[in-house]
Amino acid sequence: MTSQEIQSRILEMGARARAASRELVKLTSEQKNNVLRAMAAEVRSRQKTILEANAKDIATAEQKGLSKPMVQRLELNPKSLEAIAIAIEQVADLPDPVGEVLGEWTRPNGLKFRKERVPIGVIGIIYESRPNVTSDAAVLCFKTGNATILRGGSEAIHSNTALADALQKGGERAGLPADSIQLIPFTDRESVTHLAQMDQYLDLIIPRGGKGLIERVVKEARMPVIKHYDGVCHVYVHEDASFEMAADLIINGKVQKPSACNAVESVLVHEAIAEGFAATLADLLRHQGVEVRADATLQKYWPGAKAATEEDWNTEYLDLILSAKTVKGVDEAIAHINTHGSRHTDTVVTETESVAKQFMHEVDSAVVLWNASTRFNDGGEFGFGAEIGISTDKLHARGPMGLAELCSYKYLVTGTGQVRA
Repeated sequence: MTSQEIQSRILEMGARARAASRELVKLTSEQKNNVLRAMAAEVRSRQKTILEANAKDIATAEQKGLSKPMVQRLELNPKSLEAIAIAIEQVADLPDPVGEVLGEWTRPNGLKFRKERVPIGVIGIIYESRPNVTSDAAVLCFKTGNATILRGGSEAIHSNTALADALQKGGERAGLPADSIQLIPFTDRESVTHLAQMDQYLDLIIPRGGKGLIERVVKEARMPVIKHYDGVCHVYVHEDASFEMAADLIINGKVQKPSACNAVESVLVHEAIAEGFAATLADLLRHQGVEVRADATLQKYWPGAKAATEEDWNTEYLDLILSAKTVKGVDEAIAHINTHGSRHTDTVVTETESVAKQFMHEVDSAVVLWNASTRFNDGGEFGFGAEIGISTDKLHARGPMGLAELCSYKYLVTGTGQVRA
């Protein structure tokens, strides 16, 4: 397919998505929830078809020699498909933010003002690897009255196509407007460019994937972009921290799901406890198969630790690898995180409230925790239901993006014939 043909197809999809968005705003909350439950039912009824499509993607990925974590991200099974269906039903049970009144007031001239949540319109989602993003993105956008154009990675094209078709066709049986959920059916890299430049139809674009993809979209997009950059997440262990608590938080953050963006990638240890804490943590991490790359001080106390390079402080491993560094105190820890982190998720482990408050106030990240695992930076754990992702931006949306972050707002003004003097 030529570049011109790809552009033409994507423009057609954009026009249809815009038309769908005009119909979506007419649906009531009850109608939307009925559509969502129909989508969940369709995913269940098409389990065999979806898993067969996924098997094609897995076979191709293995033939191409993709890494084990990458293949794991791709894999679907009956349990994960049921989890997708349940997640859709959970979104149906969540309050609908569309129409929520954010403020009301009356001016001296009698004009009544109301600020109200409304859909954004048409949202483009570009993502890699995980097929469940197809469902999460489409369902959350639909609940908030937005039409969606999805562009998944080539490694999951069969899985994504099968899931998107199930959502749209299943939803149509309950009143979903045609073309509300569309998946770009080809994987040419040019499709990203054409989607990002389609500002006549697309109101917002959200890239989810590696830094290269995100930087490309930011460079080429003609509409607002919400970015989900690297998760270089830290745990700072202060000198008064409970060793047991700190070890539990680090192991949970690193080992439970190392491929997640909220997994711990770097540990900062107060120099006063470096020797004792390293001895406590070294055996625990070794038993979990974690490779540690440490600074010179920690290497002395950490059996088996490799020497860290400057690059390690900036690296999102997404694997069982951890960097570790000593710091003189909370000021140095904050400075290190603000220099090398990705404004994603960072935790302080301490018993001193003033230290925790300083860390939480000065660390420039979307989510900052005190004595809790970085893995809690998740829409479900926040009570948002399924999430569209975790934004590292500061404008419009920051942190876990749930339903409210997929809305804009407008002002509704009611008068009785007032004219401006």
